[in-house]
Amino acid sequence: MRHEKGLDRLFTILVYFILILAAAMAIFPLFYVLSVSFSTEIEYLTRGFFVIPKQFTLEGYMYLLGHPGFTSAFRNAVILSAVGTALNIVLTSLMAYGLSKRWLRFRSSLNFMVFFTLLFSGGMIPTYLVVRSLHLLDSFWAIWLSTAIAPFNVIVMRSFFQSMPSELEESAKIDGSGEWRLFLSIIVPLSKPVIATFTLFYLVTNWNTYFTAILYLNDADLMPLQVFLRQMLVEDDPTISNASNVMYKYTPAAEMAAIILTALPLLVIFPFLQKHFNKGVMLGSVKG
Repeated sequence: MRHEKGLDRLFTILVYFILILAAAMAIFPLFYVLSVSFSTEIEYLTRGFFVIPKQFTLEGYMYLLGHPGFTSAFRNAVILSAVGTALNIVLTSLMAYGLSKRWLRFRSSLNFMVFFTLLFSGGMIPTYLVVRSLHLLDSFWAIWLSTAIAPFNVIVMRSFFQSMPSELEESAKIDGSGEWRLFLSIIVPLSKPVIATFTLFYLVTNWNTYFTAILYLNDADLMPLQVFLRQMLVEDDPTISNASNVMYKYTPAAEMAAIILTALPLLVIFPFLQKHFNKGVMLGSVKG
């Protein structure tokens, strides 16, 4: 008995050690980026690697916030994320709610179509041709509509709606509620965890939009934050021109500040959705 308790304690210590090590490996690079963003270029070049800068400065952030390309890209990312996420949640929840109804005509065929698109897609070129034929190029609608609904999210949310007691719908209809009132007044309030979970999923996807942006957008003034960030950090040329053909040379502090400002909105929003996320991430995953 004492031997088993000793093994259990050893196992617990080992688990905590691994978790602390994994957390340190994830947090330390972010902490280093944060430290460099508050340092001077001279300190970065002379000291090389450091954890805490000797001289704190906001030059990197001021330099970056004064860049019209960054402010434009940040604004575009906010618009893309806010409108896109709202559109994603509305369309996904409505489609999932409709597919959860057994009285829906051609329900099996529609569910199969959703599942089929989960495995196979039309491809990049056909999708681009459709977007171009609809005259949506160089428009945010090209991104919003081409990524409006994720099939996996529809399937999980549909399963969640199916798991709700049928007595709720029956009692609501006895009281005279129609489908819209039933959905908005009863189903949506009871679905806060799963809606919050997929809101976070869609928000992260929209905020990190990169490939669809460079595929459908040619106007530099419409490029989102991730495209600007790649140009800033990955391209070999240290000077990048913006839409006004003004050349900028980015300091290491400005580059690290761009990473911090890019990640900051999601870090701020996540705690508000976390209480629903922990519960909603598993909802609807049992029945299918």
